[in-house]
Amino acid sequence: MRILGLLLEKGSHMLQCLCGRRLRSSNSPEPQLKGIVTRLFSQQEYFLQMHPDGTIDGTKDENSDYTLFNLIPVGLRVVAIQGVKAGLYVAMNAEGYLYSSDVFTPECKFKESVFENYYVIYSSTLYRQQESGRAWFLGLNKEGQIMKGNRVKKTKPSSHFVPKPIEEMHSSGEAPANTSAGGEFREAKNGCTPESQSWKYFE
Repeated sequence: MRILGLLLEKGSHMLQCLCGRRLRSSNSPEPQLKGIVTRLFSQQEYFLQMHPDGTIDGTKDENSDYTLFNLIPVGLRVVAIQGVKAGLYVAMNAEGYLYSSDVFTPECKFKESVFENYYVIYSSTLYRQQESGRAWFLGLNKEGQIMKGNRVKKTKPSSHFVPKPIEEMHSSGEAPANTSAGGEFREAKNGCTPESQSWKYFE
């Protein structure tokens, strides 16, 4: 009977794999975190977008599905910014480069603050200028290209965004995991490659 039970269990496992379903441990199911599906409109008059390959930039097309982001609260006034179509997270590394990450790490956490004229700014919760303590921000330049975080100032239009919610609440398909920085990352195809890293980042 024990052998029969093992065979049935193994057969069920193989069937799930053949059906393309993700296998999860029943002992520790992942929670479905709630987020807000929104578009982030920059004062530079571009919508932030993430392409299926993880490329991050700006677009004038407000109807593009790639401009949809799931803003997931992960702390007090701290959010994760996840591309709805790509399923990847916006992240910033220790050199200020933005990249898209397959997994949620501390580098994916951004402090969400309301600035003057009700613009919202997003700054890395991990990194800032060592001497001055100035925060590093998510930003788009006048050409709609992503900027290096330590070159963006909170007083400039490049860092100013207006969130435009599409849905009030949305269940993210993949909840951020409690992992450390240095996980598995998607290569960004139009970025700069620091010599110390094996993947590309956005300037």
